[in-house]
Order: sequence, then structure tokens, then C-alpha cells
Amino acid sequence: MSDKIIQGKVYVVGDDINTDAIIPAKYMNTMNPQFLGKHVFEGLDKNKYLIDFLNKDKTCNYKIIVAGKNFGCGSSREHAPIALHSAGIRAVVAYSFARIYFRNSINGGIILPLETEFDLSGKIQTGEELKILLSEFKIINLTTNETYFIKPFGPVEDIIEAGGLTNYNKKLSLNINKNEI
Repeated sequence: MSDKIIQGKVYVVGDDINTDAIIPAKYMNTMNPQFLGKHVFEGLDKNKYLIDFLNKDKTCNYKIIVAGKNFGCGSSREHAPIALHSAGIRAVVAYSFARIYFRNSINGGIILPLETEFDLSGKIQTGEELKILLSEFKIINLTTNETYFIKPFGPVEDIIEAGGLTNYNKKLSLNINKNEI
């Protein structure tokens, strides 16, 4: 495990954020990451989420998403994690993930999905500064000085760093072959 740290402002969403809210279906005719990143969360309910995720110039000030349960439900396409990553998100912290979103994030080596022991979406506010200490499975809210924990995530970080599951398996295979010589 590395001593990696992810730090930045957080954008908070609730439960059941589906892939159409993350990246509306009308944009799924392309896999261009830069294009997708400029349309992240356009599908969110503007009456519920009063703070826009993207600035008027389509840039993003956030590095971390905090969500409730079932984040990424909906479409099985990998557009959602690609769009989030392209917008600048480095980790999504949620109480739970939709299985297909979780697998797409990892298999493609796109974005780090981190699960928590309980729902943090009511405890953390959009705009607060978080520091995630991956080697300690710890989240520190630098704004409120509160500490929370994430569930151990096995080789997920290594898979993301390798660029996805295929590259990770190739790397493992090469290491195994070297040890056999």
C-alpha cells in the first residue's frame, strides 16, 4: 500500500445518484473524456443541489465526491466514471456503489471508489476541504477537523494506478514470470 493522499474540495450528493444525473444520456454518443467532463452533473436536480458542480467556464473546483448509497446506479456504460475523472475528480467516497459503476471505475483504471462504514453525505458539506489518507483508510475533514474511515479496498488502488484490470493482470503476470526464471 502506498502512502498516497488525495486532498481537495468536496462536492456532496445524496442517495441513488444515477449515471444519467452524472452524465446525461444525450452526451453518451462520444467517449471523448474532455467533452464528457464538461457536462458532469448536468442531470442533477437543480432544486435539490443548489451549488453547481461546474463553473460557468465548464471547469471544476472539486477533487472528491461524497455520496450516500447506491452511487452510479443506472447505465452500464463507463461514461460516468470517465466524465468525473476528466472533470478533475480523483475519488468518489460513498456509503455504497452500484456494482456496475464500481466495476467500471476499477476495470478501466479510471477513478478510485471508496466505501465508508456509514453515510457521510449528511455530515460533510459541499465546499469543505478533505484529505484522504489511503494507507490509513482515513478521511480528515480539514474544515471541521473530524475524522472518518473508509473500508479497506484491497488491490483497487493498484489496479487504478496500473491503468485498469487488464494492465494490472499483465503486470502481475510479468512479475510471476520473472520470479520463475
